[in-house]
Amino acid sequence: MPAPIYSRVLLKLSGEMLAGEMDFGLDPQVLGRLADELIEVKALGVELGLVIGGGNIFRGVSGSEKGMERAHADYMGMLATVITALAMQDALEQRGCYTRVMSALRIEQVCEPYIRRRAIAHLHKGRVVIFAAGTGNPYFSTDSAAALRAAEIGAEVILKATKVDGVYDKDPKKFADAVRFEQISPMDAFKRGLKVADATAIALAMENNTPMIIFDLSVPGNIKRVVLGETVGTLVTTPKAGVLP
Repeated sequence: MPAPIYSRVLLKLSGEMLAGEMDFGLDPQVLGRLADELIEVKALGVELGLVIGGGNIFRGVSGSEKGMERAHADYMGMLATVITALAMQDALEQRGCYTRVMSALRIEQVCEPYIRRRAIAHLHKGRVVIFAAGTGNPYFSTDSAAALRAAEIGAEVILKATKVDGVYDKDPKKFADAVRFEQISPMDAFKRGLKVADATAIALAMENNTPMIIFDLSVPGNIKRVVLGETVGTLVTTPKAGVLP
């Protein structure tokens, strides 16, 4: 069995991924499949942190676009991420995987408050740590939360799981001649207007030299392939960070 090339990773999942084929809610089969894959990766000796969106429950941006006050809507979106985090925790712990949910908002009846040193201690003890409630502040996305938490816990890479197999020069669903990048710099992606992540997340990743890999989560086993160093998806990294091993 090949050895993983990372010892600590931050996996970013969209809430929509957990809804499966549904428009809303949580699909137990999807949760179960992801839990099995995460446990398989953890068995390789990889320390896992997760940030999960809540768009399958409520999106703050969508709420504000429909007339809600933006900060109020964003706090509702943060609470939605707590629901998805608890659902993922349940799926993992039903399979015997020790897990901690740490929230940027204080909801101590259901999860721990986020404390950086405690999160790192949980990782050292082999627990999967799920970071909920974004950054705890409105106007920031879960992409930004993923980049922030990755920097705080010293993750070697951000794995952004999506429904596409990487970053393209244009929408592959609309253009048959769209070309997928194997590697691109965050600044180049930003200048091209490519949807790698929001601007704050890109800036945080650049500032901390944290590479990001965009890959297709719908392909079973892709998380494991990525941590084992296989060429999967698109590597987003600054030139000075170099190509990953």
